[in-house]
Amino acid sequence: MKRPVKDNEQSSRGISRRALILGSAQLGVAGVLGWRMQSMQIEQADQFRLLAEENRINVRLLPPARGLIFDLNGIPLAANEQNYRVVMVREDAGDVDAVLARLQTIVDIDPADIARAKEDMRKLSSFVSVTITDRLRWEDVAKINVNAPALPGVSAEVGLSRHYPYGADVGHVIGYVGPVSDYDLSKIEDQDPLLQIPKFQIGKTGVENKLEHTLRGSAGTKRIEVNALGRVMRELDRQEGLAGKDIQLTLDERLQSYAQARMDGESSGAVVIDLETGDLRAIASAPSFDPNLFVRGISVKDWTDLNENKYRPLAAKAVQGAYPPGSTFKMVTALAALEAGAISPEETVYCRGYTEVGGTRFHCWKSGGHGNVNFHDSLKFSCDCYYYEVSQRVGIDKIAEMARKMGIGLKHDLPLSAVSSGLAPDKQWKTEVRGEAWRIGDTVNASIGQGYVLASPLQLAIMTARIATGKMVTPRLIKSIDGVEEPSGIGESLGINENMLRRCRQSMDAVVNDRRGTGARAKILTAGYEMAGKTGTSQVRRITADERARGVTRNEDLPWERRDHALFVCFAPINNPKFAVAVVVEHGGGGSTAASPIARDIMLQALYDGPPPLEAYPSADRGRIEEQQKRIAERITKIRPAQDRV
Repeated sequence: MKRPVKDNEQSSRGISRRALILGSAQLGVAGVLGWRMQSMQIEQADQFRLLAEENRINVRLLPPARGLIFDLNGIPLAANEQNYRVVMVREDAGDVDAVLARLQTIVDIDPADIARAKEDMRKLSSFVSVTITDRLRWEDVAKINVNAPALPGVSAEVGLSRHYPYGADVGHVIGYVGPVSDYDLSKIEDQDPLLQIPKFQIGKTGVENKLEHTLRGSAGTKRIEVNALGRVMRELDRQEGLAGKDIQLTLDERLQSYAQARMDGESSGAVVIDLETGDLRAIASAPSFDPNLFVRGISVKDWTDLNENKYRPLAAKAVQGAYPPGSTFKMVTALAALEAGAISPEETVYCRGYTEVGGTRFHCWKSGGHGNVNFHDSLKFSCDCYYYEVSQRVGIDKIAEMARKMGIGLKHDLPLSAVSSGLAPDKQWKTEVRGEAWRIGDTVNASIGQGYVLASPLQLAIMTARIATGKMVTPRLIKSIDGVEEPSGIGESLGINENMLRRCRQSMDAVVNDRRGTGARAKILTAGYEMAGKTGTSQVRRITADERARGVTRNEDLPWERRDHALFVCFAPINNPKFAVAVVVEHGGGGSTAASPIARDIMLQALYDGPPPLEAYPSADRGRIEEQQKRIAERITKIRPAQDRV
């Protein structure tokens, strides 16, 4: 049936409107898309080009050269040496096993390194380079380069690695570096991006650790082009980092090496201080360890050997060890009593071999006693009973105050690991730490450097330096950083009566230079080089009444670990002091027999700036000393770097 004309017209108008609306919508969408395309292609072109570039360009950090460490005379103690290594890219090698087999015929490679490299290649992407071995000789690198066509995927690279030319002689002072660990990261607050570089090395102990930020430097960068898989296509540019700052120490390497050699075979520590500057010329602990063992990762065998050695080679005894100072502490007690007016220099105390305090007998080392002794003789003969008496008069608080003034009981600010603060105990300390009241017997024990009193060889050297100069000598280990001099360690006056200090020095002179003095075997004969000192012996076991009744067991008849510690402190020359030395020999027996000869030899080496003439020694000792000097010279020559053997 034919539709009316009117209906057809209305239908046509409806279709036209819908078409118009739809066309307008399509035109609008096309316009928006066109506008957006124009905006992205023209107005935001730089932004999107940057994003695309960032997806294609990677920025990687370049580790800087670590700062060097030198001794007083510019001898390098921690250096950076070229480290040649051979690497392989698995995807370029093809048959990895065949290539590695050929490589082993060209250079000598530890099978363990080969096994580790294969394991790394299995874990990592095929295009990542894996280190096969490092520390190659240049001759080996040349062989690899010559045979490059037969070694696809293999190449030789060069980097920097830390090296310690003098090994164990400076191990405890310089410390060592090692790869940064998760534990290290947990302790470090600055979170330098360098620390995220795989196997990046930081200082672990000693100066390397304490001055890490100074030595580390700042990172460089390189821009590389990578593809979608992360494979490096090419290097676009690089900017080298800022090398770490060089550090010059106050140590004299030759004196340091001599001290280490002189203490060979002992478990001991020695410190030498320059009295004009406070500079530490030697900080030696025996036995020591070779820090080079730790740079690449120490072997299980080497680690076990170090840990199971009863002489504790990893312990920096010179600064970390805390020992009862024994009779070397008597100068502190005496000066406290003299300053307080508790006793006069000429007043005598009677020694009958023991002193009774509160029903307990405190014995002198000389069982028969010394008779009447004044201050001078109390030091020369090292009479214990004199100090038992004067300590009760002056009291522990003034003794502790004098000890701290002399540098004992304080942690000295040095860039070394585990610097001991020692202990100068007083009444308040025992109440707070032990929860007990101080007793008079504690004072008597402390008066001769026993009981709770503890000191390191470093602190004893500082004490001796302050007695010798009357000044607040402060130890200095860093001479300069990048050529900028650090403040000197010489200080103001101690504020102690100079007359009392002079009498103390005269008594220490008698200890060594009077034939009846306890340190007479350490005498120096050269005129103008005479030495003053004080012996010390500290007990590590309790001697019972029964043992005293039947006779005290001699040190040489006891197991090593039950023998007394031996100590000796000294300064020289007496009339113009230049150096102070302190030596502690663990379980050495007596200070006069074990410690004083070592201290005398180190002192002479410092005074003469090299081997002293035999005439400086008593005639009876010269034959033994001559053989000793030859032995030490051979040892030092053997370990000294070839370029320094002059």
